[in-house]
Amino acid sequence: MSAASEELWTVPELGPSLGRLVDAPAAPHGALHIPLDDVRLELVTGIFELAGASRSFAASGDAEGAVTSLGRVAWLGLWEKAVATVARRIAGEAEAALHRAAEESLFPKRRLQLLLPTDADIRAIAARIGSGGGPFVAALDQLEQVTRSTNTAGGRAPQGAAAWRSALTTAARRLESAWMALDAAARLEQDRWAGEVDRVRAWHRPVWPIWLLTALVLGAAVYLGLVLGGYLPVPAPLTGFAEFWWAHL
Repeated sequence: MSAASEELWTVPELGPSLGRLVDAPAAPHGALHIPLDDVRLELVTGIFELAGASRSFAASGDAEGAVTSLGRVAWLGLWEKAVATVARRIAGEAEAALHRAAEESLFPKRRLQLLLPTDADIRAIAARIGSGGGPFVAALDQLEQVTRSTNTAGGRAPQGAAAWRSALTTAARRLESAWMALDAAARLEQDRWAGEVDRVRAWHRPVWPIWLLTALVLGAAVYLGLVLGGYLPVPAPLTGFAEFWWAHL
């Protein structure tokens, strides 16, 4: 690769395009108080590491390596890992909160098992919080198309470098938007599970069995008193007890 060509395939600075993903404003963690900053920083770090590897390939004259390092698969892998991590974290904290609430209210363990998040729930959470990543995935598809269109038999066509750099910055901007959507969806997801936690915490054992038992005991006591007092005829099963009672008065 010539010096001019090498210059063409230089990776653009992605930090400005990542915007709030690099330096997110302070925001509430959500109803379950789940922090996501570490996941965001890991995602950003992964992107910067890909960009660093791409620059190294470009500096060595390997345009193919530079392009591949920041290809669709690499970007998408980082995004899917972030989505999966957040989904598991929400499910884990929801499960812990449900257990704590159940201990406070003496919620039945069998019923609690039906409320705990399952693997299917985790997949559903991931689908909901990751749904805002559609434009980002579309940008990656466009990056893939640009990557293929710049490929020639002899290497990377220099005239495609500008389109490649533009596709990279577009993908970075869409990733910022995708993360903001994920963050908002994660708070909504926490609200949903917090509602379940509140219902478990507010649960009380039904009192009607106690009142029924009390009524039965009182009724039996009144009936026995009337029988032993001679106000009601003595039924056959209570004859022996009645005679014993009267003999010892």
